[in-house]
Amino acid sequence: QVQLVESGGGLVQAGGSLRLSCSCSGSAIRDMTMSWWRQAPGKQLELVAFTSNDGRLYYEEVVKGRFMISRDNGKDTVHLQMNSLKPEDTGVYYCHAEGMFTGVDSWGQGTQVTVSS
Repeated sequence: QVQLVESGGGLVQAGGSLRLSCSCSGSAIRDMTMSWWRQAPGKQLELVAFTSNDGRLYYEEVVKGRFMISRDNGKDTVHLQMNSLKPEDTGVYYCHAEGMFTGVDSWGQGTQVTVSS
């Protein structure tokens, strides 16, 4: 059973930085696409960034140049470095793992990020 545990959320002032981490147990992440999603209050869940098992990266337009996703396959961990944070980045951030060949489709419990103006 795959389990994802996020950490690193918190309260930060606008312009500040946070680094989110997602630790995976139960399966190796090297064959999976790992992504970060967020849900702002009253809004739908949206994809922020992903890193695929074959090296592709994706960023939501509004975070390009500010956020960076990275993966450490040896530690089965994915990070999201968030810089120049804005109040509109506030929300619950979720880690997701998807394995095309393994059938893995797992979510973490989420970590709250609050950016004050």
